[in-house]
Amino acid sequence: MTKSSLIKAISSQLEMPLKEADVAVNTIFDTMGASLDRGDRVELRGFGSFGLKDRQSRDGRNPKTGEKVHVDAKRVSFFKPGRELRRRVDA
Repeated sequence: MTKSSLIKAISSQLEMPLKEADVAVNTIFDTMGASLDRGDRVELRGFGSFGLKDRQSRDGRNPKTGEKVHVDAKRVSFFKPGRELRRRVDA
């Protein structure tokens, strides 16, 4: 599912104009992004949670040349599906 198909689905299901559904979806995504920027966890009950993990710097390897490359420390986002979503996907 793409963002535009999500907007269309919300618009038709709630019988609202596409423009309002677009604003609603963008507001949700912006709020979730801002929360992750602050280092907070985003939890959607029944769906899953988004969070951040800190990765330490390390020495990696360029797969093409085999040359060692230094990889800086970074924060990466992750998604952990909720129990309800896991059940629906596994069914």
